[in-house]
Amino acid sequence: MRAISGLWRWRHNPLRRTTDLVESWVALVALLVILVACPVLGAVVGTTAQDALQQSVRDQHRSRSLVAATVVRKLDRPASSSDPEVITGRDRRSRVVADWTAPDGTRQHDAVTTGLRAPHPGDRFGLWTDPHGRATTRPLDATTATTHAVLAGLGTALVAAGLTEGARRLVVWRLVRRRFARWDQAWDRAGPDWGRTGTGS
Repeated sequence: MRAISGLWRWRHNPLRRTTDLVESWVALVALLVILVACPVLGAVVGTTAQDALQQSVRDQHRSRSLVAATVVRKLDRPASSSDPEVITGRDRRSRVVADWTAPDGTRQHDAVTTGLRAPHPGDRFGLWTDPHGRATTRPLDATTATTHAVLAGLGTALVAAGLTEGARRLVVWRLVRRRFARWDQAWDRAGPDWGRTGTGS
């Protein structure tokens, strides 16, 4: 902000250096990008992700069916779940061999994961299946999809803002180096005659 305010104060200042003006303009542009462009970019990415994820939600709900399965026996070794919505509750799930009827009427028999804490033969539970009757993860929830879209938009905006600030700092660093180099050159020219009477006459 200090560099930006300098744009007005240094307009006609005889001590103004070109690097001072460039630094102020870079700061102003970076501020506008962070305050305007980055939120817009995040909103665009979030909206695009929301549309894609909600379409995926609809597709999954159309292609997957919830059927009633019956426990045949419990398996001793638990299996890891690939469903992101149940990973946190994995310790409360059990692995069983179950029977179920697919949406097309075929009988299925396989090892699956169930939310029953203490399954016994004959217990019934809900099981998500694909169009072929094979066990699959439950479809993505609309609320979860929206959360992912919001996080994608927010993350994009933050990353864009960070890159913008990084670019600004890089430009300023190069300007400072150039400023110091010019000072060194000026000092080298003035150094041999510094303090001598009649210098420059």
